[in-house]
Amino acid sequence: MWLFSSFIVWAMVPHLNFLHALAIAACVTPTDPVLSNSIVKGKFADKNVPKQLQRIIIAESGANDGLGYPFLFIALYLIKYNGEGGIGQTGGTSKAIGLWFGETWGYTIVLGILYGATVGWIAKELLHWAEEKKYVDRESFLVFAITLALFIVGTCGMIGSDDVLACFVAGNVFTIDDWFRLETLDDSLQPTIDMLLNLSVFMWFGAVCPWPTFLHNEIIPIYRLIPLGVMILLFRRLPIVLLMHKRIHQIEEMRQALFVGFFGPIGVSAIFYLYISVEFLRQIKVDGKERGDAKRISEVITLVVWFLTICSIVVHGLSIPLGKLGFYLPRTISQALTNDSDDPQPFRFGEAIASRSRSRSRGPRSGRTSPAPTSVPLSPRPVYRIGGNVINAQQNRGPSPTGDIFHAPTSTQPGDETPWDFRTIRFPDSVKDNSKQT
Repeated sequence: MWLFSSFIVWAMVPHLNFLHALAIAACVTPTDPVLSNSIVKGKFADKNVPKQLQRIIIAESGANDGLGYPFLFIALYLIKYNGEGGIGQTGGTSKAIGLWFGETWGYTIVLGILYGATVGWIAKELLHWAEEKKYVDRESFLVFAITLALFIVGTCGMIGSDDVLACFVAGNVFTIDDWFRLETLDDSLQPTIDMLLNLSVFMWFGAVCPWPTFLHNEIIPIYRLIPLGVMILLFRRLPIVLLMHKRIHQIEEMRQALFVGFFGPIGVSAIFYLYISVEFLRQIKVDGKERGDAKRISEVITLVVWFLTICSIVVHGLSIPLGKLGFYLPRTISQALTNDSDDPQPFRFGEAIASRSRSRSRGPRSGRTSPAPTSVPLSPRPVYRIGGNVINAQQNRGPSPTGDIFHAPTSTQPGDETPWDFRTIRFPDSVKDNSKQT
């Protein structure tokens, strides 16, 4: 994925060194875990995305979010010690590779993994002990995971290790027995806080994004920038996933491979690596000034990474709503056209009630049994009448307590409508009035 993205960036950005393209591609290669939540959580995911695909996207986005460091810093170290002949630096390629293994892999990656695993295990055991002893209330229990994440981010930032990877490892160790997840399964506090934090992050994106530079810049024209975004979204993940999907047992068919290959959003992690790159490149100086190639790559990486992030947020953020619209809209239109072509039967509410009223008025005083009302096309919906006597819908005829006789309409022909189900709700006032009349 990293190499595919590097070749695309190198081909589309004019006058760009391939080593610089490697640094840009390292920023946009990791799958963003924040945008991934739109497809792996919620009703749509539970209904349409298999559980194994949800898990593999979560695991891949969480791990890649922290493991992007080695791919980024191999390019940055080579730029620093080999760019423009290594002006202002000593050691060359050998020192760049040594720092990459020692500082990036040893101090940043391995230390971050060990620190996250240690803190996650200690936190799990302490929370178990506090819960057994009833030392923690429900509110503190629910926000424990959030405070643990903030603690790891702060302490890893102090020692200079990979805080994102440490948080990912700590979270896995903390919930390795699945106890905390089951205890907070029905609680909505953490999803609510996640939503608020995500909205805050994307509002910040919209506020600080360099929108004018997309059209007015001396790096890449807009007619190259737009195809770059399209090609990155299509070919950054899809080819490699299609080549390897038979070796990934969670992906069972080609349709799932296409889904996993397409849905690899670029978001928070890309901006995170962008600012790390810019900070690193500012330290490459010659005679107290930022070196020329470092300054140019800072401008290129800022413009390209921001544009690709905005493209991914728009495309992947709207993919689920547009997918739902494309699925439900044709069926809704078809049902509407079908209903319009059928002539609905009239609802003869007034005629049925009038027939029943005439039968009741001629009943006990004339001494004759009123005939059954004329059969009319009736709606199958039940009709409720307030007051009067209770008439059982299952009995076709029979005297009421007041002497009234009512014949419920029946359907004898195969094509006739279902008869009305007459029900009457009787109140105490109605009983008194009937006794006075008799």
